[in-house]
Order: sequence, then structure tokens, then C-alpha cells
Amino acid sequence: CVCQDPADCPRGLSEFDHVCGTDNQTYDSYCQLFAIKCSLEGSKKGHRLHLDYSGSCKFIPPCLKTELIHFPLRMRDWLKNVLLQLYEQDLLTAKQRSRVQKMCENERRLHAGDHPAELLVRDFEKNYNMYIYPVHWQFAQMDQHPSDRFLSHSELAPLRAPLVPMEHCTSVFFHECDADKDKLLSFREWCQCFGIKDEDMDTKLLF
Repeated sequence: CVCQDPADCPRGLSEFDHVCGTDNQTYDSYCQLFAIKCSLEGSKKGHRLHLDYSGSCKFIPPCLKTELIHFPLRMRDWLKNVLLQLYEQDLLTAKQRSRVQKMCENERRLHAGDHPAELLVRDFEKNYNMYIYPVHWQFAQMDQHPSDRFLSHSELAPLRAPLVPMEHCTSVFFHECDADKDKLLSFREWCQCFGIKDEDMDTKLLF
């Protein structure tokens, strides 16, 4: 595989094209970051260089322990709401729709909004079954290259990169989820991070 010359990458047309690398450097575009990473192949710097988040590099405040506890509550609620939105827009497969339909019809569900942590905790306890499939679904969306029940840094990037500038606990959260520190998030580690019980982790729901 021949590396692309970074100079051949199309210039970023706006600030929205910029990306921040894990070396805390702003790159003109996704293309430029990966062209430079490719040119550094075989070196320690190249191995460590990844997309950190979308947009120019900026100061990301440290994540406090209390904030880290609240992060998965909001994330879990967001996953559920994303699925419901896709259902309403008819953008799911028939198999996915059959799973989400029950959630949509459940009048007890918490509707989308900026809810306090206490309410999100209560809703998870009350409507636990409603959160099982969204957690499985998001894992399946990312576990593609290869589909092996493990998420690599690059597979996690489409979810992680846009979130970091808005949710400063994102990186710490996913780092903590990697319990065995092998730089991969297993299906089990992912589910545990979102409070899914062992008996409800089902690979048959990965669609």
C-alpha cells in the first residue's frame, strides 16, 4: 500500500473539516492526518497517532469522578433516543424495527430531553429492558472491520470523535471501560460499562 502525500489531500474548506490527532496537533482534514500516520508507519509515533476528535484541538477540561459516573447515564439515554428517532424516520431494517417498535409504543418511557442524573438512574431501573437493545445495537454498528466482538480505536472513532468536544469525559470513559487494558473494547466490557447484566448480554442481538 502506497501512502498518499499529505500535500495531495484536498484542503479543508472550513473549521469543520479540521481534526485533532492524539498527538494534540490540529490537522487540516481527516485525509491529512491519515496520510501523515501512513508515512510514519513502523515508528512509535505512527503507531500512537490516531484521530482523537473532530474539530481543531482545544483545551479539554479534566473529567471529575462525579461527571464520569453521570456520563454513561446520558450516553445510554442518548442511544435509546437515537434508535427511536431512526425508527420514526423509517431508517431501520425490518429486524431492527421489530425490536424498537415495543420501545416506541411504551408510554412509560422517558422522552428525549436534558434530564437530571437522578431521573436517568430511576428510568434505567424502571425501564431496564428498554435499554438492552440500544446498547447492543450501537456495538453492532461499530464492530465492522472486522466483525469480531471487539472494538478497536478506529472502529470506536465514528462515535467517539464527534462526542469528545461536547462531552469531555468521553475519552476517560472508554479508557476505563477497557478493563483488561488491551486497547480493545470487548462486547462484554462494552455492555458492563452501560450497566447491562451478564444474563442480558446476547450476541444474537448484535444486528
